[in-house]
Amino acid sequence: MKTKMIIVVFVLVIAGAFLVRAEEPKEQHRITVNGEAVVYAKPDKVVIHFGIETWDNSIMIAKKKNNEIMNRAVAAIKECGIPQKEIQTDYLSVEPRYKTDYQKKNFLGYFVSNTMAVTVTDPDKLEELVERLLAAGIENIEGIDFQVTAFKQFREQARELALKAAKEKAEKMAAVLGRAIGAATQISEGYGGWSGWRGNRQAMSQNVIQEVPDGGGEAPGTIALGKISIRANVTVVFELK
Repeated sequence: MKTKMIIVVFVLVIAGAFLVRAEEPKEQHRITVNGEAVVYAKPDKVVIHFGIETWDNSIMIAKKKNNEIMNRAVAAIKECGIPQKEIQTDYLSVEPRYKTDYQKKNFLGYFVSNTMAVTVTDPDKLEELVERLLAAGIENIEGIDFQVTAFKQFREQARELALKAAKEKAEKMAAVLGRAIGAATQISEGYGGWSGWRGNRQAMSQNVIQEVPDGGGEAPGTIALGKISIRANVTVVFELK
């Protein structure tokens, strides 16, 4: 009886081993490549951030000074043909400051800080806007973000070019070894955005200026629009025949 049980168990173990081996996937040969592409686009929208800081021993006077400069700045913005809806408050704070913050000794006054964001849909007005803001009493231009309205469209174009670059690279690498590529079995995309800085605060931006107008003489203004680079990065795994 015991002999029969041992034989049955042995047969089951052998059958299980064949089953596991049959289910093991057939070894596949693969090649992994990266593809990158950059598409350049002219910015058609600009967001400018500017700040106002005033102070006084009286909190009301400090706020009044801030409001006066802000009113002049808003008027200057509207004179450039920019509607009120494109002007937004980005940051506002009112705080007392001391020469020694920890012990709160030697009172310096009340500081009112106000940061605004203005969206300019006509980049050609940017130079005039900056000049008018400075004339209105704005002392801090904290950052200028150049953007493209059709960013998604350009990003898809860059992604398509990156995939084509990956395929071409895989084909050439395989051909050198006398092989050919098959179907793509895995595709992943890397980070292709840009992280910029605005003043001492980190800001996420679509892009970064890559080119400036050619020429050896002076630029016509202090701000060169140039072109924006929109990048795509992909990793593709192909079957190797």
